Amino acid sequence: MSKNLAIVGVTGAVGQEFIKILEQRNFPVKSIKMLASARSLGKTQKFKGKDYPVEELTQNCFKGVDIALFSAGASRSREFADAAVKAGAVVVDNSSAFRMVPEIPLVVPEVNPEDIKKHKGIIANPNCSTIIANVPIWPLHKANPIKRMVVSTYQAVSGAGQAGMTELFNQTKEILEGKNPTMNKFKYQIAFNIFSHDSAVGPNGYNEEEMKMVKETRKIFHCDEIAITCTCVRIPVPRCHCESINLEFKDSITPDEVRKLLEHAPGVTVLDDQKNNRFPMPIDADGNDDVYVGRIRQDESLPDHKGINLWVSGDQIRKGAALNAVQIAEKL
Repeated sequence: MSKNLAIVGVTGAVGQEFIKILEQRNFPVKSIKMLASARSLGKTQKFKGKDYPVEELTQNCFKGVDIALFSAGASRSREFADAAVKAGAVVVDNSSAFRMVPEIPLVVPEVNPEDIKKHKGIIANPNCSTIIANVPIWPLHKANPIKRMVVSTYQAVSGAGQAGMTELFNQTKEILEGKNPTMNKFKYQIAFNIFSHDSAVGPNGYNEEEMKMVKETRKIFHCDEIAITCTCVRIPVPRCHCESINLEFKDSITPDEVRKLLEHAPGVTVLDDQKNNRFPMPIDADGNDDVYVGRIRQDESLPDHKGINLWVSGDQIRKGAALNAVQIAEKL
């Protein structure tokens, strides 16, 4: 059954990916509204060969909309999501605004699709790093409960939107030309550099990105007892996050058992060529739906073969944001 869609934040990096994915997956669209801030008035957005005017996002623009895909930031979501719901739409929100609200489902379709039907008008899309970790970890957790996760992320500048990617390209050019890098989006130089993730550091010493992964994973898995600790950093790569994941399981598990579980897991591609030292890279995941997993090996520091190390790469804009939201919309 065809649906009336609205895309909020259509001119941003994730908004543009929404358009691409809806076309590629042939989502049943009856009508579509392209919504953005007043700055984008006068622009048009092509969808399936037809040009649509970009309309200003207002409280009154959701009449007749069935599903609203939001990716315009948390403040915009808080301001306009209720208006969409009151107009009869279901909001799939890509911001952090509603993720930890107890009564709002937080969904990765490969993990907890059953939570979608619990919605009261809003469904939250998890943080990009959380999604990329959860897709391969969930089938392992189902087979053998995970007691502890230690995650280190290597996050592309795409996590900061188009402005982050533009800054990386501009700084790289400036430095190669012998100029001082211009810093607008990031506080520190990103070209040829790495720094702690550019989110606020809390009183416990962890930044917001790290705490999102902890809290969101527990909510999605419905498992508050998993011990999780994270370190999130920003790296000079345009697109696709990588993560080093160390898992401690309740019972013994071998790398071969992990490979077999992941080879049949939805949304996962195993790329684990130890002979040729060939494992997932951002260029593998770029533009692709799956999370790529490799470097599957025993953690020899833990007794009784209860520890496993993984290395993953996933497209932050695609599976880490737009694709996950569209998959939720498909389930709806």
